Amino acid sequence: MSPFEPSSAPPTGSPTGSPTGSPTVAVVGSGPSGCYTAQFLRKQWREAEITVFDRLDLPYGLVRYGVAPDHQGTKAVAKQFDRLFERDGVRFAGGVQIGTDITLEALRESFDVVVLATGLSADRPLDGEGAGLAGVYGAGALTRLINGHPDEVADTLVLGQTVTIVGHGNVAFDLVRLFLTPASELLALGVDAEVVAAIGRGPVTRIELVGRSAAPLAKFDVAMAKELGKLPDVRFEAEGLDIAVTEGQGDEARREAIDGLVSGSPASAGRSVHVRFGWSPSRVRGDGAVEGIDFVAADGSGAVLTLSTDSVCTAIGFSESETSAIRRGDHEGPTSDLARGVLDTGLYVVGWLRRGPQGTIPANRTDSKMVAETIIHDVTSGDLVVGKPGYSAVETALNDPAASLSTLI
Repeated sequence: MSPFEPSSAPPTGSPTGSPTGSPTVAVVGSGPSGCYTAQFLRKQWREAEITVFDRLDLPYGLVRYGVAPDHQGTKAVAKQFDRLFERDGVRFAGGVQIGTDITLEALRESFDVVVLATGLSADRPLDGEGAGLAGVYGAGALTRLINGHPDEVADTLVLGQTVTIVGHGNVAFDLVRLFLTPASELLALGVDAEVVAAIGRGPVTRIELVGRSAAPLAKFDVAMAKELGKLPDVRFEAEGLDIAVTEGQGDEARREAIDGLVSGSPASAGRSVHVRFGWSPSRVRGDGAVEGIDFVAADGSGAVLTLSTDSVCTAIGFSESETSAIRRGDHEGPTSDLARGVLDTGLYVVGWLRRGPQGTIPANRTDSKMVAETIIHDVTSGDLVVGKPGYSAVETALNDPAASLSTLI
């Protein structure tokens, strides 16, 4: 990861307010969407005061904590974000929870433009009985744990020898790879020793990778499947590769990639991965902790698949956390235009929080560019009047938690 580790306190000597005609900008969230938005706005207004807030002390969100540690090429995007804070004069204000340490209303009173880029951090839960049993883990929480996110701890992680992963997206394939990567390699990648020990405690010898779609319609990238073929001592098996899809739909390369995994793996091995297509989860079984999971056929035939398993990992998408300090719906109104990223006058939304949990980092860059162009239009056209003081108006309250914000609201 980048050597740049900014202090949770904003840098001293930053300019106060923006030159005439340039807005003061607050971006809430320092993941890819937030940083890309700040980057595009900095290109438009070289001297504007731009502050990126994050509740964590270190920036980059999904890049730092959501990308698998063995995908350093993807994480390298952080290097261009480093320049925002090191060279381009964008302030990073870490350790600040908007909605708790300072209200969103106070932020809007202080900045001409406020952009919500907080993403979607909650794992979408399974429907049905048993979803809350011990031994059910969300893929997002697991990936954050492996990447050293301060909110996650290894104490409660018990995978066992048999793991069932629900979902066929890239994150599900990440989990397969990480669970079967030798401990020495995980340690070399910087994964905490306690986390490595927890993953290897089973050790994991059998993984059931189960999803509802046919192979051509599954959400994984072909390159992700090919990566699995590099794992040592693993036998791959597949069920449901022959499920038909409408001609022209999906990508047959996905079916071929799984078929290649199966045919290219050893006839016998100490570990196995069973990839199953066409099954939807119905319930998790267990008395206090996971003992098994049941699936029903996605084709409506009523067929049932019953698996015994030590743990269940859900990789079926993300949603807004119910306890999030900022929820998009609370700020939508008659003038909202989500297609342009507008929630209200001077208040914008970008990334997954705007369009849902779809798309990778490049897609978020495209989204950030569109929302930045919306902001630029609103300012340059005069639809949004600028002149608010920016960071100086909230600095005292942030540096002194006991200070009252009543004068800002």
